[in-house]
Amino acid sequence: MENDKDKKICWGIIGAGNVCNVKSAPAMNKIPGSRIVAVMRRTGEKARAFAALHNIPNWYDNADALLSDPAVNAVYIATPPGSHAELTKRAAAAGKPVYVEKPMARTWRECQDMIEACEQAGVPLFVAYYRRMLPNYRKIRELVDAGAIGEPRSVHIQMNRPPQPEFDADPANWRVDPDQAGGGYFYDLASHQLDFLDYLLGPVTDACGFASNQAGNYRAEDIVTGSFRFGNGVQGTGNWCFNTAKSAATDLTVLTGSKGTLSWPTFEDYYLDLETDPATAASTVKTTAGASSSETASGKTTSSESTTERKTGAGTSSEGASHVEASTHKTIGPDTRTIRFHFDMPEHIQQPLIETIVEELRGDKQGRCPSTGVTAARTNHVMEQLTGTG
Repeated sequence: MENDKDKKICWGIIGAGNVCNVKSAPAMNKIPGSRIVAVMRRTGEKARAFAALHNIPNWYDNADALLSDPAVNAVYIATPPGSHAELTKRAAAAGKPVYVEKPMARTWRECQDMIEACEQAGVPLFVAYYRRMLPNYRKIRELVDAGAIGEPRSVHIQMNRPPQPEFDADPANWRVDPDQAGGGYFYDLASHQLDFLDYLLGPVTDACGFASNQAGNYRAEDIVTGSFRFGNGVQGTGNWCFNTAKSAATDLTVLTGSKGTLSWPTFEDYYLDLETDPATAASTVKTTAGASSSETASGKTTSSESTTERKTGAGTSSEGASHVEASTHKTIGPDTRTIRFHFDMPEHIQQPLIETIVEELRGDKQGRCPSTGVTAARTNHVMEQLTGTG
């Protein structure tokens, strides 16, 4: 695609629920060279209200009408996964680039159909795995690439969540309807975690697991356990349970290497812990955090003004720019040093990823979106292997 600085990406949105209202749509009107020109919802009054709220000139209650709008030159599909494949194929047939919500589809087979349709139509396909461009995840990749934990060895994902009786039983909650979502909360939440590990460590080559419904609060699975292996030899395990006690609630991914460990939550907070042995701690602090630490006679690490780093988060716009704060402190004992990084998120969480889409569609050779149909389909494949449905 040739570079066209004057080209505007004019979005048509199909499906506009809460995620679209806060995480993505406002960003599309803030990014230079991007604007929303049409929105479609099945209920016309809801489409009209959304259009008025976001200053969108046209609204529809029919997807084909939006796809036929000559003003629309890119389509964002923000419906539940059950309609992603069909709408993507229709958008591709209309010659419009597609940005689709995650998970990409209900099944790996549907993902392949979407990829094939877009390839045949000659239009790009992007998927909303936006964590790839957020500052905390960019920092994780930076640290791994810099060798801060040595050679990655293993990774473990632990997610426990208590039931939400009213939300779980709500007929409008498509996230626990396998016919719409492909699975349950595992498909909705673990897909983010598995996709980022694909980005960080490369594709998973083997996976197996077990899934079942233990509590019977809805039709979809409520527990998944499994193991997986990456092409570079890193091995992983995961345990996702969505019907635990409140006191057991956990959200943590731990990546262990030959020289240290990285730990981070995915949904509940925005921090990152880097733990290293004393022999590598000093150089790690200097090269990865711009911080320094001093050790007392008792072996404890103390913090000072020099142990804090603030900088603009890469991949964020100038509006609401993120910062990274790193602090050193002692944990576990004298044989371990930890740097904790704190992060601010952009106001509209998908904006950094959408910026890369807009840049790519406008022909900027530097702006390549890292989340495509090909990468996202791999996550669907892994989820099917872990749940035993593939």
